[in-house]
Amino acid sequence: MSPKDNVPVLKGQDGEGSVQVHQDASMKIEGAKVFSVYGKGGIGKSTTSSNLSAAFSKLGKRVLQIGCDPKHDSTFTLTGSLVPTVIDILKEVDFHAEELRPEDFVFEGFNGVKCVEAGGPPAGTGCGGYVVGQTVKLLKQHHMLEDTDVVIFDVLGDVVCGGFAAPLQHADRALIVTANDFDSIYAMNRIIAAVQAKSNNYKVRLAGCVANRSRETDEVDRYCKTVGFNRIAHMPDLDAIRRSRLKKKTLFEMPDDEEIVQVRKEYIRLAETLWNGTEPLAPAPMEDRDIFELLGFD
Repeated sequence: MSPKDNVPVLKGQDGEGSVQVHQDASMKIEGAKVFSVYGKGGIGKSTTSSNLSAAFSKLGKRVLQIGCDPKHDSTFTLTGSLVPTVIDILKEVDFHAEELRPEDFVFEGFNGVKCVEAGGPPAGTGCGGYVVGQTVKLLKQHHMLEDTDVVIFDVLGDVVCGGFAAPLQHADRALIVTANDFDSIYAMNRIIAAVQAKSNNYKVRLAGCVANRSRETDEVDRYCKTVGFNRIAHMPDLDAIRRSRLKKKTLFEMPDDEEIVQVRKEYIRLAETLWNGTEPLAPAPMEDRDIFELLGFD
């Protein structure tokens, strides 16, 4: 008999074939509203997350943003700098977490937003889910989540592996950043499928999508109507937003140009929508070929 003839079927919490990282039940985030932000690589998740954090803070909420990308650039418009990652700081103390103080890995940004960069293992090694789990564990050990109203996870790339799906184990709602183009919507469809799989065993549900860097929203809206999803915000393609990144600032710190003021209002409206609660969505993701048919041209 060949070894291939007796391969065990893996059936974990996340379904057949799952070998995903699972967090200890004691590490669940309680008391705060938790959002995970996903989307295609380079779509503007960090820009969206940081300005959303700033908007929540403008509503008087106590906000914690956790960057889940080895590039550790999620929070730099809030803090004005690239802050060290949890994994780098743990390395400095030979992974003796008891030696760390909150100020070693939690940094205050714009309007009091607390900022943490989880970081990640070197390319091709380790598991990003483990790093997220260790970050949440540290925050709980130091009671940093007890005085927090909103937690935002800003998550790496298209997220099809179990490791970077780890924030979904903590989140109440998942938010997808997309654009009015095929590649972004194609990635959104895959993310929807991943979140739906997680929602079978966890409390996370889909909140909707944000059309980002898009003049129009017709393709996004067509997809949403087809699968039963909602667009809950639209951030236009403005050079002012690009400039804010170059200046290491949120939109709430930029000059009061008319365009910037309007986008700020949209972020405030999005924060209010999420805080007040969105209906849990259960869209039916499309087959890959069907998306080509829906969005492609003759």
